[in-house]
Amino acid sequence: MNRLLTVSVALIAALLPNSANAATPASTAGPFKLILVAQEPRIEGGKVQKVQINKSWPMNARGVKFSKKANKFSSLLTAGLDVAEKQINARAPTPATFRNVGGHWIAAQQDGWSLDREATKAKVLKAILAGQSSAEAVIKVTAPTRSVQLLAERGVLAHVSTGTSSYKGSPTFRATNILVGATKLDNFFVAPGHTFDFAKEVGAISASTGFVKGYVISGGTLEKEDGGGICQVSTTIFRAMYQAGLPIVERHEHSHRVEYYDPVGFEATVYAPEKNLQMKNDTGTYLFVQASWDKKAQTLRFDLFGKAPTRKVSIGKPTVTGFKPPAKPSYSPDPRVRAGGRRLLDVPVQGMTSVIVRTIKTSDGKVTQDTLKSVYKPWGAVYGVKPGDSRLR
Repeated sequence: MNRLLTVSVALIAALLPNSANAATPASTAGPFKLILVAQEPRIEGGKVQKVQINKSWPMNARGVKFSKKANKFSSLLTAGLDVAEKQINARAPTPATFRNVGGHWIAAQQDGWSLDREATKAKVLKAILAGQSSAEAVIKVTAPTRSVQLLAERGVLAHVSTGTSSYKGSPTFRATNILVGATKLDNFFVAPGHTFDFAKEVGAISASTGFVKGYVISGGTLEKEDGGGICQVSTTIFRAMYQAGLPIVERHEHSHRVEYYDPVGFEATVYAPEKNLQMKNDTGTYLFVQASWDKKAQTLRFDLFGKAPTRKVSIGKPTVTGFKPPAKPSYSPDPRVRAGGRRLLDVPVQGMTSVIVRTIKTSDGKVTQDTLKSVYKPWGAVYGVKPGDSRLR
């Protein structure tokens, strides 16, 4: 959205240090500056507010004097106007994004600015000739496509829930795929009544879309495919949506317990097209999803924003039963291993069943519960061996 905005610019005449022989105009006093005052909206405390922005640039006082005397815009003012124009025009539009500031969520945008140079010069000259201390500059303002206004119109005014996970100790391929996948789910809307579909939102998982090869669970062992580690992303956004109280349409656990996704059972695996994650937005308004991560700590986070929650959601700790001993070892081809040798790729894990209870209390006092049940098969150690090794048969 573009529009012309008239911004108040104060021009206060005074002599600069390099103008010792010039006289100060009788109608002005103090240093001569070009001052820009503008406003931008932001969401804070569940409401849209206006934030004032003030900027100023020093101007040449001799240029003011000569402009008044010659009845035209002096070239001595050009340098100051150039500096202001460069800084103004460098301000690009930035989409509205939520940030946690001192424990409070604030959504802010940045408008793009473009100085109308000729109109500004005319306004400045008019003010100088009238002996005024301020003038009006004309700038073109370009709001970002995802603006604070758009968030507000869609009812996205408050923080709803958070989902976190740790991928500490992940190999490089896994960390790469996690961040690629998270980026694809950063800053998007889920319409009211719409079912979030992980596979559709992330799109094709292949080298052409930024993913690299990594180990995935396949055929009872580990094999390398594009996108290994993407389940860290599906698990983390599932946690955010589950914490928000959204109904589960489709969700699957891994075939065996994977420590990256502990607490046991609080996870969601995906493997297109057989396994997907789908959650329905039943909040009655839009949800806005933001992803963030800490590469050093190796943590991933998703935050949901929408209308202020009217229901309270509590998630219990997993109850784990039905333990079974680990399975026999399996083998996967690994060109890094010498002939006859082996390299541990994954540790053995017991089989078990996990049950997590979610309790939802609505504003009218109604309480409902649902369970998240995950059944894990025993898993044996996985060893990498040289391709062609007889143990692969």
